[in-house]
Amino acid sequence: MKKFLLIALLTATTLGGLRAQQDAQYTQYMYNPMAINPAYAGSRGVFSIAGMHRSQWVGVEGAPATQTLNFHTPVSDRVGIGLSIVNDDIGNGTSQETYFDGVFSYNIPLSREAKLAFGLKASAHILNLDFSKLSNYNNEVSGTGLTNIDNKLSPNFGAGVYYYNEQFYVGLSVPNFLATKHFDGDASSSSFLAKERMNFYLITGYVYELNQRWQFKPTLLMKAVNGAPLQVDVSANFMFNNKFILGAGYRWDAALSALFGFQPSDQILLGLAYDREVTELGGSRFNDGSFEVFLRYEFRSRYRRNIAPRFF
Repeated sequence: MKKFLLIALLTATTLGGLRAQQDAQYTQYMYNPMAINPAYAGSRGVFSIAGMHRSQWVGVEGAPATQTLNFHTPVSDRVGIGLSIVNDDIGNGTSQETYFDGVFSYNIPLSREAKLAFGLKASAHILNLDFSKLSNYNNEVSGTGLTNIDNKLSPNFGAGVYYYNEQFYVGLSVPNFLATKHFDGDASSSSFLAKERMNFYLITGYVYELNQRWQFKPTLLMKAVNGAPLQVDVSANFMFNNKFILGAGYRWDAALSALFGFQPSDQILLGLAYDREVTELGGSRFNDGSFEVFLRYEFRSRYRRNIAPRFF
């Protein structure tokens, strides 16, 4: 188990400059675009607050867990603002990262329904690495030879562009531009280096009105980062009567997903998702898959008196 946790930890960082860090992973990205694109802020026309929890590889002690909390709102017909908090944990505190992001967007109307938004993000990243927690037993020495990192604060900034109308959206973004480096206590040593690289995102989706009760929305998310394979997520979601959502997704060469959503009112959306790895890890008897729960609540505002149960 200690070896597994160390591998998981190093997957999230860079070892010897050969592996690149990926941002936190989401299956229900289609309901939480602001986590990856600041230009989304204010696009729903109301004050929107959302929280998400993801437990990855349930059954594996110390497996990754991620929590997000964000809100965003329009402050005028063209300007939106928001705040996002992300906490990512591996190994029950062995590696813990917390992001605080402030976002700003500016919308340009292109037609009666279509808008083009530009977004900026300023963030503070706090990193903690405690390698002593890799020990399984009281009398066992960690043996990693790596120095802990305590509350390492790193600033960053990102940007994005987002086009949308009532049925279609597409966005490009780079959440973090700065390639922050974290050393093992000695800036002259490169035996261990955690390096955050730029992640490039493309997100898009289209809503088809099948009839008065059914809507169908295919979505796509692509993530690219230097030193790691291209990640592609596709999903197909059906909404019935503006209340029930059923969907399935596929993370290329990685996992299959099932999604369920329930919108009891125009203001509340509850989402659940389950992932099952299609790799060798998914067939392990100690891995019960990954789970996500998502909750969003929206307030009425003077910019949009009636909240439309929009699919994105």
